[in-house]
Amino acid sequence: MAFANLQKVLISDRPDPCCRKILQDGGLQVVEKQNLSKDELIAELQDCEGLIVRSATTVTTDVINAAEKLPVVGRAGTGVDSVDLEAAVRKGILVMNTPDGNRLSAELTCGRVTRLARQIPQATASMKNGKWDRKKFTGTELNGKTLGILGLGRIGREVAVRMQSFGMKTVGYDPIVSPEVSAPFGAQQLPPEEIWALCDFITVHTPLLPSTTGLLNDSTFALCQKGVCVVNCACGGIMDEGALLRALQSGQCAGAALDVFMEEPPRDRALVDHENVISCPRLGASTQEAQSRCGEEIAVQFADRVKGRALAGVVNAQALTSAFSPHTKLWIGLAEALGTLMRAWAGSPKGTIQGVTQGLSLRNAGNCLSPAVMVGLFKDASNHVDVDADVNLANAKLLVKEAGLNVTTSHNPTVPGEQGCGEGLLSVALAGAPYQAVGFVQGTSPVLQALNRAAFRPEVPLSRSLSLLLFWAQPSNPAMLPTMTGLLAEAGVQLLSYQTSVVSDGETWHVMGISSLLPSLDAWKQHVTEAFQFHF
Repeated sequence: MAFANLQKVLISDRPDPCCRKILQDGGLQVVEKQNLSKDELIAELQDCEGLIVRSATTVTTDVINAAEKLPVVGRAGTGVDSVDLEAAVRKGILVMNTPDGNRLSAELTCGRVTRLARQIPQATASMKNGKWDRKKFTGTELNGKTLGILGLGRIGREVAVRMQSFGMKTVGYDPIVSPEVSAPFGAQQLPPEEIWALCDFITVHTPLLPSTTGLLNDSTFALCQKGVCVVNCACGGIMDEGALLRALQSGQCAGAALDVFMEEPPRDRALVDHENVISCPRLGASTQEAQSRCGEEIAVQFADRVKGRALAGVVNAQALTSAFSPHTKLWIGLAEALGTLMRAWAGSPKGTIQGVTQGLSLRNAGNCLSPAVMVGLFKDASNHVDVDADVNLANAKLLVKEAGLNVTTSHNPTVPGEQGCGEGLLSVALAGAPYQAVGFVQGTSPVLQALNRAAFRPEVPLSRSLSLLLFWAQPSNPAMLPTMTGLLAEAGVQLLSYQTSVVSDGETWHVMGISSLLPSLDAWKQHVTEAFQFHF
């Protein structure tokens, strides 16, 4: 990723002032301009490598495609529905948010549940109109009731803990968070089809995705208890607003508390004006404390990344969260190098590239090593593969899939007992073809241990300049090295290293490190072919 070139950041909304200070203290130049039109935003981004927004700025496909220098967009908040994530992935732009910044907005959700139960806003409005109507606003107790929480991330789990203090039973659903993670917070995970009929109250805490759009709809409302109450302080669109209005009108839903809408501000006032709806203008993160935390977190994430520290809050490429740890970074370099070697041997590879990690230290590394292999396969290979965009760790999976290639990873917890193989191994192979490379990290350097089952002793160092390594397989010949050295010298190229593998299947692999690119590789190959009667 191009974070090393991150020098200038545009802040297009109004985060806490600490955001600017942290960025500047981290050595970044900061420009703050608010209320920009789309064209103005695009113009400002032409010389900026970073963008920080809140909810007022919409980062559309047009903005993303026009921002040639932009590697990262930061959202000072949790929701990222104002950023076109698919376009960002395709362009290789990371989108980060601040998952911890407004987690205490759970307090707002909890307050909405209590207000729905006791009809406090309606009773307040009635008294302001001079009435004293106690019977009309008879409420319900929360003790013993069941709260369904759709989305058990940080905010959802905070809601569970707080509502249990009212004596509520909390159940939930989350396709990403494991039951082992949510169990300590007292949230029993159930399939969604089992949740609807159990709940007296339902609250949603998921991002707006194709799978969560209209999660509460006519069908799911029909499965709920009559008189269910619902809360949405997450994203407009998770609840089908038409279905919600129909459920309110029929009495299937007794009340709703809404902080977000599909259109903001909503021009259709049917829900806002309904007597059993409590509505607010997106106040989830509107506290001084949350604003300060979100501004601080996104600035720290930018500054940390420039310094090569951990990557946090990634929304559209979660596998990269661990990609920049000191340990994993070395293995990413190895994976990219092996991918580049595979491309050099196989030309334009098709089918399946198989990656295998071995060793306990790599048990969770497949998610970030797989994209790194893809980067090596496709980077700087526009003449060989059908990929339009620059390939990086963020967009590699999408672009490689569209190019007709599949990359799979598997893990073996044990490492072969071969001397010098270190704490783990990574092997990359092309299915159906005789190409397999195995490597590991030796100290701080990626090395090639074996090629097509032929082991190298010592291992071959793999620098990022893999075009300066020449590989070929041929039986050993005592006259080969001095003759090859002479041929290189004639071409004005110096031999820097020479290694051979053990014999495998009657062949020995030879690797030459050279000082510069050969002026004419084809002509040089012809010289070698004539000298030794073999072909590369």
